[in-house]
Amino acid sequence: MSFWKASLGGMIGFTLGGPIGGILGAIIGSKLSDKDQRKPSINERNQAAFFAALFACFAKIAKADGRVTREEVDKVDQFIKERFKFPPDQRVFAIDIFNHAKDDQNSFKDYALQLASLLSSNPSALMMFYELLFELSMADGHLDPSEEKLLIQALNLFNLDSSVFEACKKKFGANITDAYAILGVNEDTPFKDIKIAYQRKRKEFHPDTLLSKGLPDELLEKAKEKFIEIQTAFEEIEKQKDKLN
Repeated sequence: MSFWKASLGGMIGFTLGGPIGGILGAIIGSKLSDKDQRKPSINERNQAAFFAALFACFAKIAKADGRVTREEVDKVDQFIKERFKFPPDQRVFAIDIFNHAKDDQNSFKDYALQLASLLSSNPSALMMFYELLFELSMADGHLDPSEEKLLIQALNLFNLDSSVFEACKKKFGANITDAYAILGVNEDTPFKDIKIAYQRKRKEFHPDTLLSKGLPDELLEKAKEKFIEIQTAFEEIEKQKDKLN
């Protein structure tokens, strides 16, 4: 992930502005060298914004109830090492962003709103961002009211359907796969419309589609998981419909 290089990351921070640019400048900009001052590409800028906002919002979610729990810290560490597979130097940057954002003056909304603006043409990336936030919120086994408030706020800022919140509660809470919620439909929806919804989501979350829109490589596994989840949901509904006929 090239933008984590100190020089490029710092340049992205300076060109982005806003709270995301501010935290990138504060954490990475201090390590700038004069050797690599090239202008970042749009994809590099958006990828940097995604991860900077993600770990900043992780910090705000984790501290929403007044304290950061051991389970939440472990979950963030798990994301860094297992989900994103960051090498040691990149882990340091991610942890620094998390620790800085815990006590900075920017709010959860400040970070989420800027990211929503930057990724307005890539709703799939915002959806995955939202699911990662929800997964962290459930790290200690329950959803605190203060965390729920921020998740609902993000839902609105990212212009996501309200059904996404309920689907995430089922997915990360009780570990129940709600096939209808995953596809954004209900049991009364005609099967032909369910199939249309499935095809739309399948195309939207196909890894190749997301990569073409600048999805960070570190999120490719998450994209594959989402793609499989969508396929599995449709297959479950299809089997259920076949039994009824």
